[in-house]
Amino acid sequence: MRLRRGIAIAVVAGGGAVTTMLVGLVTNAVSDESRWPGWLGWLQEHAWFSFVALGAAMAGLTALLAGLSETRPPTPPGRPEDGAGPPGAAQVLRSLPRDTAAFTDRATELERLVGSVRTSQERGEGLPVHVIDGMPGVGKTTFAVHAGHLLSERFPDGQLFVNLNGHTPGRTPVQAGEALASLLAAAGVPTQQIPVGDDVGAVTEARAAMWRSRLADKKALLILDNAASYRQLEPLLPGGSGCLVLVTSRKRLVANEEVVMSVDALPPDHAVELFVRLSGRPADALGRDVVEELVRLCGCLPLGVSLLAARLRHHPSWTAEDLRGRLVAARDRLGELHAGERAVAATFDLSYRDLAPERQRFFRHLGFFPGTDLDPHVGAALGEVSVVVARRHLEALYDDHLIDEQPGSRYRLHDLLRDYARGLAAEGEGMDHVQAVRRVCTYYLAALAVANGHIVRSGAAVPPAPDDTSRVETPALESRADALSWLETERANVLACVRRANGLDLYDLVVRLAAAMAPFLRQAGPWDQAVGLHRTAAEAARHTGDQRAQGDALAELGVVRRFTASYPQAIEALNDAVTAYDAVDDRRGKADALNQLGIVWYLTADNEDAARAQTEALALYRELGDRLGQANALADLGMTHRQMSRFDAAVEAQSEALAIYRELGDRYGEANSLRDLGVAHCLMGAYDLAARHHQEAFDIYLELDDRVHQAYALNELGVVRRLTADIEGARTAHNQAMTHFTELGERFGRATSVRHLGVVERVTGDATQAIRLLEEALDAYRELGSRGGEAASLSELGVARGIVGERDGAIEAFQRGLEILRDLGDRCGEAEVLNHWGTLLFTSDEPPAARRHFDQALMLARDIRCPLEEARALEGIGRCDWTIDGPGHGVDSLRAAVTVYRRLGVSASVDDIERLLV
Repeated sequence: MRLRRGIAIAVVAGGGAVTTMLVGLVTNAVSDESRWPGWLGWLQEHAWFSFVALGAAMAGLTALLAGLSETRPPTPPGRPEDGAGPPGAAQVLRSLPRDTAAFTDRATELERLVGSVRTSQERGEGLPVHVIDGMPGVGKTTFAVHAGHLLSERFPDGQLFVNLNGHTPGRTPVQAGEALASLLAAAGVPTQQIPVGDDVGAVTEARAAMWRSRLADKKALLILDNAASYRQLEPLLPGGSGCLVLVTSRKRLVANEEVVMSVDALPPDHAVELFVRLSGRPADALGRDVVEELVRLCGCLPLGVSLLAARLRHHPSWTAEDLRGRLVAARDRLGELHAGERAVAATFDLSYRDLAPERQRFFRHLGFFPGTDLDPHVGAALGEVSVVVARRHLEALYDDHLIDEQPGSRYRLHDLLRDYARGLAAEGEGMDHVQAVRRVCTYYLAALAVANGHIVRSGAAVPPAPDDTSRVETPALESRADALSWLETERANVLACVRRANGLDLYDLVVRLAAAMAPFLRQAGPWDQAVGLHRTAAEAARHTGDQRAQGDALAELGVVRRFTASYPQAIEALNDAVTAYDAVDDRRGKADALNQLGIVWYLTADNEDAARAQTEALALYRELGDRLGQANALADLGMTHRQMSRFDAAVEAQSEALAIYRELGDRYGEANSLRDLGVAHCLMGAYDLAARHHQEAFDIYLELDDRVHQAYALNELGVVRRLTADIEGARTAHNQAMTHFTELGERFGRATSVRHLGVVERVTGDATQAIRLLEEALDAYRELGSRGGEAASLSELGVARGIVGERDGAIEAFQRGLEILRDLGDRCGEAEVLNHWGTLLFTSDEPPAARRHFDQALMLARDIRCPLEEARALEGIGRCDWTIDGPGHGVDSLRAAVTVYRRLGVSASVDDIERLLV
């Protein structure tokens, strides 16, 4: 799944040696200050090294997951967003609205539908799409939901319901890409893995492909309600033959393979039966002739019949004749409506006029709601009443059939009723519209402040609620899980409120809502929606002249652009943010923007610019006393130093970051710094210390239930185990990591696991299997745009091809890998490739050429203090001198290599050299 144009960062691993600078995509978290910053840089085109027996390979990576690929969003390996953990891999959910007790016999239609499904399943044929069409109020949705409940046992993998808003007043139809994002999330795909990008068509295609893949072998039922066109729903259709799709629409959607089922108004007898049942009165007490006229006056539409019967039930003193008189009068008042709408609108009017004045006002204000479904808290904000009163109104309106109940104690207006309520509200309540939108936006700001208190990381700033929210009643969100669940439910409604507020020129609310939604959208996406939101907020801030708010919006836009791997656009937005912050002397905002700029430059291997930005950000954070900001800048600076092979500086910066994270109680920051320290210590040859750091990081990720980072830590542990001759332990760790990545759909991490397993196969003597795995990893890295991963795979491929006698192919791989590494500025990786290449030349009876390569590798390794590559180079030089000048020559170099190998604990290499010396 996953989309992502995001970024992934990755580990290095190298062939015999390793390095892995992991990367990480954090599938979680958020918060401006915490952002994944540095981490995302995790190693993007960064450095790796590997050390292994023969001189193994380099490692590597970067991950610029650009392009719509099924990959996890970029989350820096070190630092996940504010406290967020990976979304659980939920199974396909059961989200059908509840079946209605008022369903009236449609035996013919049900028999045809159930028979069609049964026949297709018994014959093993693909299930056709069933399109249910008919006029408004005829009961299309009720019929589809009822059929869905009847058929649910035949579709054990889940039943999903999506309202496409094809004809919802005040709302544009849901775009296919947005619907696919909702479906993928409901089917258990972490939202960070859902493809995003600026090319709407490409994003929709990528999401559709992922959706088809997700349901390929499933038996699931999908109801697409209120479709506007076949084009809207076509991308949502599963590809597998075992899924049933029911579509409802007011239009006749004609296509090739569909079974079209028209739902007409009820037959008069059935309409009478429905009326009698819902009225709660004996049939003989109503008068058959009067009831027949009542159902005829409302066109025998189930919606109208239900409303009329409810009116009579709530008025015991009325007779059916009384009701008929009122309906006729209401119908005359609405005579300007078209014939098809007149009857239903008349029933609305009759039901509305029967409400108490305060409930009428509440109902009218529901028409102002920009979103789709609402709960009592939103109702309270719209109606200017308490939550208790709002709940009472909503329950009463539901009893009166004026609103529909949705799962989770939520309510939704039928499209026709929404239109009716908006029409009533438009009759002289224009200012009420603006005030109602302002009230509901203020409510969401207050609730978002509560939710953000649970999801941002310790020490991160939480967007404050407006001053006028002190009396706003907010939902009880007691935990991070509660907050994420509420945010997921309300996301579409909040974004709809932003659009409506922007249309009403309520720019201050637009800016505040965008800032309050930023932490969640960083974590959960979809990032294409986040891009649109922050663009809107930046423009709104420009209208108000608020430079600080404009800087905040541009900074968030830059962060999200980074997540989608749109690096030039990210740099532009972040530079603009720095300019805006400078204009108002906002040092905190400027520091955050610089920190983010440093991450982008790190990801694009502009290491000097990255180090400069992080150093400047760190200085500002220290002036401000911002401890979390200091930790983030230090961590990102440490990764940049490591990518530049400045290992001592990397350890110093990362150690300071670790101390601050622990001081703040930030477990994610602690785990990420531990893991990065493990990578640096591994490159420096301190394998015991590296293993301890990686294990500690893994334990914290386990505690946080972060499977993505668990997998990255496992890969790092596997590298250390391989370098310390625990080959089976390495194989187990990499296989476990690959299982996690495969289940999560994290393609970059999986490619890295495959590459490491290729190295394990080479070390154990199966060069043919190693080549197969390494070529698989190479293809994946190239598809993902990861130059670092490509270089690491090429380095290892060169070694493996040399073993099987493919000398020309090996040299070609080394040459290409070396070009990439030099372009990235990865000197440790460069030394590793030179050692591999030197080994190939030596075994090909070209010791003079081999020695030149080992000399270059030795110079690089000593310059950056990479002991394993230094030992390999010394061993290579000694063996070349022994061969060129005769036995006894090169002894000093060989003994120096033994000294380093012993310090590193690489006993196999020591034994080989001592046998030669003897």
